[in-house]
Parts: sequence; C-alpha cells; structure tokens
Amino acid sequence: MFDLDKWQEIYSTIRKNKLRTILTGFSVAWGIFMLIILLGSGYGLENGVRQEFEGDATNTLWVNQGITSMPYQGYKPGRFIQFTNSDYDATKTMEDVEHISGRFAIWENNTISYKNEYGAFDIFCIHPGYGVVESLKPIKGRFLNDVDVSEFRKVVSIGRLVDEALFKGEDPIGKYIQVAGIPFKVIGVFEDPGGDRDLSRIYIPISTAQMVYNRGNRLGTMTITIGDASVERSEEMVNQLRKDLSQRHHFDPEDQRAVFIWNNMENYTRFMTLFSNIRLFIWIIGIGTIIAGIVGVSNIMMIVVKERTKEIGIRKSMGATPGSIIGLILLESVLITAFAGYIGLVGGVGLLELVSKFVPGSGYFANPEVNINVALGATGILILAGALAGFVPARKASSVKPVVALRDE
Repeated sequence: MFDLDKWQEIYSTIRKNKLRTILTGFSVAWGIFMLIILLGSGYGLENGVRQEFEGDATNTLWVNQGITSMPYQGYKPGRFIQFTNSDYDATKTMEDVEHISGRFAIWENNTISYKNEYGAFDIFCIHPGYGVVESLKPIKGRFLNDVDVSEFRKVVSIGRLVDEALFKGEDPIGKYIQVAGIPFKVIGVFEDPGGDRDLSRIYIPISTAQMVYNRGNRLGTMTITIGDASVERSEEMVNQLRKDLSQRHHFDPEDQRAVFIWNNMENYTRFMTLFSNIRLFIWIIGIGTIIAGIVGVSNIMMIVVKERTKEIGIRKSMGATPGSIIGLILLESVLITAFAGYIGLVGGVGLLELVSKFVPGSGYFANPEVNINVALGATGILILAGALAGFVPARKASSVKPVVALRDE
C-alpha cells in the first residue's frame, strides 16, 4: 500500500540536506557512468580489431619470402629467397591445409581500361583459394576456379569499385577489359565484408599471369587457411613450413629473415585474450568506483540516523516498530542509489551513442557499445548494494532505546 506520508518525509529529509545528498548521489552516478564508459570503450576497441581481422580469414598463415641473414652449408648470407610453383605444390599436400594460394602483383603497368574509361587499380595474380583467405563474396558472376588456372584462361574477377569506375552501371559480365595492355574477360564482381581495401583490386589466374607477363614459375607470397586446427597446431605448421622451405631453398631453419611467416590465428587469439583481460580489469575498476559510491551512501545514512536520533526515540515511544524504522531508512537509501544510478546509466549510454554517431567505425576503434542487460544488471546490483548500505544504519536506528534517544543532544 502506498504510504504518502513516508515519501513526504523522505523528500523533506533530502530537501533539508541538498548538498550532502547531491554529492553522495554524484559519487554513485559517477561510478555507474564510468563503468558504462569503460565497458563501451573496451567493446569499441574489440569491435575495431575484429573488423580489421574480418578482412581476412582468421585461420590463415601468410608465408613471405625474405633475404637470408646467416651463412648455411657454403651459401653466403644476403640471398633472396624466391618462391616457385614447386613450393606451392609441396605446401598444398601438408596436413591440415584447407585452402592455399600463391600470389604476386603486377606493379609495372596497373592501368585497366574498358572502352573510353581508364583507371589504375591493383592487379593480383592468384589461385582460387585466395577468395576464401580474403573472405571475398561474389555479387555478380563468379570468382576464379581451378579450371581457370589449369587451362590458362584470360579471365578476371573485379572488385565492386572497379566495376563502378569502368562500367558505369553497365553489366560487366562477359565484357573484355584491358589489363596492362592484354584483354581479359570479366567473369565476376566481388564484395569484401572487411571494408573497401580489396574492392579496388582485380584478380587473374596465376598460371595465366605467369605466362602472359613472363613470370616463369615464380610466386611472391603463399597464404594458407588451416580449417579448424588449433593454435598449437598452427604453430607446429609454422615450424614445419620453415623447415621444409629451408631444405628446398638451402637456408638455416633458424634464420628468421629468410622467410617471414605471419600466423593470423595466433595473433587473433592473442588479441581476443587481451580483450578478455581488459574487460576483467574494467569490471574491477568499475566495481571499485561503485563501491566508493556505496560507502558514501552508507556514511550519509549513518549521519542521517545520528541527526534523527531524538526523532527516532519519539517514534519508538509512540509505538513505531523496528521494522518501520528500518524500512524508512532503507527506502531513503535505495531511492538515492537508484535515482543516481539511473542518471549515471543514461549519461553513459547517451555518451556512447553520441560517440558511435560522430566517430567513424574504422581503424582499431569502432561502434563503442555496452550490452543493455549488463548495464541493467549493474544498476540492479547497485540498488541492492544501496539497500545493504542503508541496512547497517537502519539496524542501528531500530535498536536505539527511546529513553536514550530522547536524552540525545
């Protein structure tokens, strides 16, 4: 049953102590506000890093050629390690290799034209597995396949930005474009969910490129997806790759500069573990800040009880029960805590929404947000803590004997 007199009394008490109540409420609101901001910022960093990894499959190994820095079996340091088709063929048979592609780029003449439209775009020569590595999604036609490679077809898959620049709304499928002065048939247009980085590229079969651009059997980079292999297995594969390549190209397996291998899976897992630890640290800091606010609420309620000792004695002498006195003190404590916590929650979520609206979601920070269930849960815990903070002063007030209270000055 709604007790208007009790609410009026609480309002009167708060009104008499405005500054003290505001400062106490501010400490609680600040605790919730900082928790929400810290959690949102942590998720913003995590979202940004996830977006960076979305551009490629996370279970990949990138194998790059380098220059030897150590002598080995009569070979002097300073040799350039050149990958070839035989490296691709040997690596393809390794256990746990799901998709694999060699890659090199045409940098000498990257002009691409269609009719009277011209543009300079990145030209990459690849195997079909590269589409999986880069998480490319065909939106028109198809991507390159194994038949294109085995039959040395002059076909090309182009990014959406290339399509827009050259074809101006015309259907590109089946049309011929000039790639570094050689005609190639467009078989597909692709989209990249990881961003626009790959959309200004075109991809042609690596076998065709080796033939028409006089590249022999040379490759530049090899990239591999390893399916559901564990991080430990990915590290084993890195060691095996380095050992196999060292035997074919005659360099010391311990020579880290001869071949560079980037383990995307290991780095992705490392980042996710880091963010888990950051979230734990944020919760510790946030809860510590909230506890400081709760201590403030408890202190103010102790002061309230001290100031109202005589009043409480009069109430008890007139028949007020300990339960009614405890209820009054607890209600005031919960009211201050809940209202201040709600202000902090709204302020924190509002600021995150403002940042999401005006800060572009790119780089390593994107879409700072906080799970609403987490926010409401934190506020609920805060209200419960507020009740506990008021309970000790309330118990003290209910145990005061009327005679002692009436003598209090």
